[in-house]
Amino acid sequence: MNREVDRLTAALIDPTTHKDWMMPHSFQWYAGLGSLTGKYAYPWNSTITGPDAERIFAQEVAGMVPGKKVLDVGCGHGDFTIGWSPVVQHIVGLDITADFIHTAYSTAPANVSFVTANTKDRLPFEQNEFDCAYNRKGPTSAYPELTRIIKKGGRLIALHPGDRLSPELSILFPGLYGPQQEGTPVLDKIKQRLDASGFAEAEIETVLGTQYLHGPLDIVRLRCFGQTSAVHEMVMESSLPEISRIFAQHQTTHGLPTTVEYYIVRATV
Repeated sequence: MNREVDRLTAALIDPTTHKDWMMPHSFQWYAGLGSLTGKYAYPWNSTITGPDAERIFAQEVAGMVPGKKVLDVGCGHGDFTIGWSPVVQHIVGLDITADFIHTAYSTAPANVSFVTANTKDRLPFEQNEFDCAYNRKGPTSAYPELTRIIKKGGRLIALHPGDRLSPELSILFPGLYGPQQEGTPVLDKIKQRLDASGFAEAEIETVLGTQYLHGPLDIVRLRCFGQTSAVHEMVMESSLPEISRIFAQHQTTHGLPTTVEYYIVRATV
């Protein structure tokens, strides 16, 4: 078994060794993704079965926002934000990546606006300016400010990627995917931010589902999301045959199954 793992590790290249590699979700990474595509959109093809955290989150947001002034924290290129325009009074999307905001404004109706800001700083809003807010895979660093700018009794609903995101890929594709982190650092950070922010009430639900990646190229797209074309090309040229072999060995009729975990936060100011 060890010889087999060693052989696979040698066969699969580590994309982080490329000189253009950027740490995922760093400021540099977001800026690069913005300049490349102008959008925050997953490039891989997959299907979710079992509990779907994104669907649960969207349904709860739909029940919260009608007739309200709403803040979207970490709005990306704004498609999710703009989707609520028919039912909200007004909605403001906030993101640190200027290229995302530029894309968002290109199709924004009158009751939708966007702001470029860093959630680690004081947000450019007045006290009690919003009736409610949601955070769809955005930064938790905004939480301390949300208790200032959301009216008392207003709600926050948030969706955050969990600590167990496709851990199977580290086992099946060693070298290409790094080892899984131990513990629950993401959950721990969310709890710390909520505790420090002074919400009147807050709860966190863990939602586990199964994501089926549709093909070998989706293994590469997932690993190299937000990276330059040079990083993609290096992985494709050096490792795609072995990736394809491993994928074929472990796929089902739906694709390659992996665990997908999300945390849903529900809080009241």
